[in-house]
Amino acid sequence: MKAVGIRGGKGSADALFIEDNVADPVATEGRILVRIHSFGLNRMDIMQREDKYPYSLLPESGKILGVEFSGLVEEVGPQCKSDFKVGQRCFGLAYGGAYAEKISVSEDMLMHIPDGLSFETAAGFPETFFTAVQAIHLIGDLHPGQSVLIHAGSSGVGQASIQVARCGGADKIFVTAGSDDKCTLCKSLGADFAINYRTCGDDDFAEVVHRETDGKGVELVIDLVGQAYWHRTTKAAAMEGRIVIVATMSGAIVDKFSFRDLMNKRLWVMTTTLRTRPADYQKKLRDVVIERILPHLAKREVKVTVDEIFPWSEISRAHKKMESNSHAGKLICNIQS
Repeated sequence: MKAVGIRGGKGSADALFIEDNVADPVATEGRILVRIHSFGLNRMDIMQREDKYPYSLLPESGKILGVEFSGLVEEVGPQCKSDFKVGQRCFGLAYGGAYAEKISVSEDMLMHIPDGLSFETAAGFPETFFTAVQAIHLIGDLHPGQSVLIHAGSSGVGQASIQVARCGGADKIFVTAGSDDKCTLCKSLGADFAINYRTCGDDDFAEVVHRETDGKGVELVIDLVGQAYWHRTTKAAAMEGRIVIVATMSGAIVDKFSFRDLMNKRLWVMTTTLRTRPADYQKKLRDVVIERILPHLAKREVKVTVDEIFPWSEISRAHKKMESNSHAGKLICNIQS
């Protein structure tokens, strides 16, 4: 088969190329072989491409980039217990290997594509929505009627988190974003308050949260930013609030950090990753996604914002766009054999 390779094993976006004669994956016990139609890009792909991943990946990740995909079932491996059949449309999450014509993936990480949903849209769903469901429900334990603050609201995970929180019965949803257009997008997805951190001045997110919650604060924070917002994040959190750190886009080292800021409000701080979770955890998460979110996706009550679709021959350009931060939604590649 063909797959995206990296010249020299690591490098810039220009090092990416379509490699021929890559060994075909095999549908071994409990696994399904999928012929990929589309795959989604994620920031972790850049880190892996540059060999700068912040922690060790599992052996299952392999050398081929990509963790989310859509396509057609080509072969069902022995001992599979799911209802997938050859020729059916499917999408899912993998430890790696999605930048390729074919992938062998555990049947426990696959889902049926809802009727009428495009391959491109389906390919942009798994990573962001699995991450959002994990942060909001499995880790953050959102209860109906609670308020939520989501940093980087226009990012893929941010957009998914807005919708997952709304489906979960959140009362008020606050988000931060970097432009008026991105704030408008967040509101269209269900955010009640969107704060443009570039233009808000003194009326920043902590002030808006304080004002709009009558000084109570939010019960749950989904933080993808980290260092730059930390002190204001703790200020915005309610007494006994929960802060779930999903990413640290601005940095991981906090100046003038004090445990007292946490203790004074009895705050819970939790961190999470997804890609290195064991298979049984990922199956549990997939099942929660199917139960809580897939029905809403099928009814188009949640949506995946696709910023641009590239032919996979333009994978370098797609990576460069992701690095530029000029997009507001998923970047998708279609495979052209």
